[in-house]
Amino acid sequence: MRSIQRRLSLGLIGVLLIVGLVLAQVSLWLFEVGLQRYLESGLRNDAELLLVAIVRGPDGLQLDEQRLSPGYQRPYSGHYFRIDFNGGHWRSRSLWDLELPQPDQPGLHANFELEKSNQSLLLLHSEYRKFGQKISITVAQDYTPVQASFARVQRIGLGLGLAALVLILLLQRVTVRRALRPLDTARTQIFQLQQGQRSQLDQAVPLELEPLVAQINHLLAHTEDSLKRSRNALGNLGHALKTPLAVLMSLTEGEKLEAFPDVRATLREQLQQIQQRLERELNRARLSGDALPGVRFDCDAELPGLFSTLRMIHGQHLALDSLVAPGLVLPWDREDILELLGNLLDNACKWADAVVRLTISHAQGQYVVLIDDDGPGIPAAQRVEMLGRGNRLDEHVNGHGLGLGIVKDIVEAWGGELQLLDSPLGGLQVRIALPERHAAQPDVH
Repeated sequence: MRSIQRRLSLGLIGVLLIVGLVLAQVSLWLFEVGLQRYLESGLRNDAELLLVAIVRGPDGLQLDEQRLSPGYQRPYSGHYFRIDFNGGHWRSRSLWDLELPQPDQPGLHANFELEKSNQSLLLLHSEYRKFGQKISITVAQDYTPVQASFARVQRIGLGLGLAALVLILLLQRVTVRRALRPLDTARTQIFQLQQGQRSQLDQAVPLELEPLVAQINHLLAHTEDSLKRSRNALGNLGHALKTPLAVLMSLTEGEKLEAFPDVRATLREQLQQIQQRLERELNRARLSGDALPGVRFDCDAELPGLFSTLRMIHGQHLALDSLVAPGLVLPWDREDILELLGNLLDNACKWADAVVRLTISHAQGQYVVLIDDDGPGIPAAQRVEMLGRGNRLDEHVNGHGLGLGIVKDIVEAWGGELQLLDSPLGGLQVRIALPERHAAQPDVH
């Protein structure tokens, strides 16, 4: 979600900057053009007043100075004029010893400066006819104060624009967070699915997310239904094959094969392997439960029931101890953990004399499971052989083979490590180290 917000924020900043700069430049240009047009009307009035001040005198055309504005009399006042006609020209006293720039074309001009005065001029050049003569009138106004005010307006506008941009970004961030909040909620619920805290997503979502949530819920329901039907089918298959296998095993004990001892031994061995392989594969298929987010294994809730079942099977004389931190939850499917612990504890109970101990700890990024018993144990040479790559564990010591085979399949599927060691109780210690499992954490703002 943060990346989406970042992209939206950067995109909005880029768009606002481009649009803001374009609008600012266009607005300032329009404002300046409008201001110049307003000043042009004043300059045109001044030019027409100067035209009226031109009168016919005894010696020809004369300029009636009493009709001139006082600004034209004061040196460098910021108001200037020059009148050109056939017999000569007149210029305002405000120019003093300077010359007013003369444009080539009539109209308004804003790109002239009055030399030695640092004044930027807004100049209007007009042509008239009076008393049968062509008269050219150029009036100018100091444009520097207007430009300074205009620059000040630009700075103020830039500051206000930046403040507006920051305000818009803050409002956009709040709006985007509110708009993406349903996605954060959906991510949190998916995380809860992975933790086994819910079975479906809530359907009370915005209209845009309803198809997605509906499809996810449909997929979850379909997957769970398919998994249940597969497990039921495998269980039915196992029960259906057990009876024919039992009949075949009984036939190997009959009198008809006494004359063929080698055939009977081979047949019995192969049938036993089929039976053990069938049980192993049926139990191995239960690993598919991890494909669907299910309930995690809560040690405080599950271990008492498991120990009670083992005492019922193996008798009350066994002392089943557990060293597990309170509130410990293993981040794997409950059924798979029960399969793993059930096989290990069942094997330990078969061989133990009086004590079986279960220890589960979590440290340094891994979970460690220890099952100790005070039985006879397994010689070190056979341990290596039993856990060697490619060996079938069900061909070794009775009571440890099939259970360890199932456990090895589960541990390998989870990327863990299985070891057989000497137990402090005097028997066998089965040590399992499982890497810590990280589910995708919800990114909640």
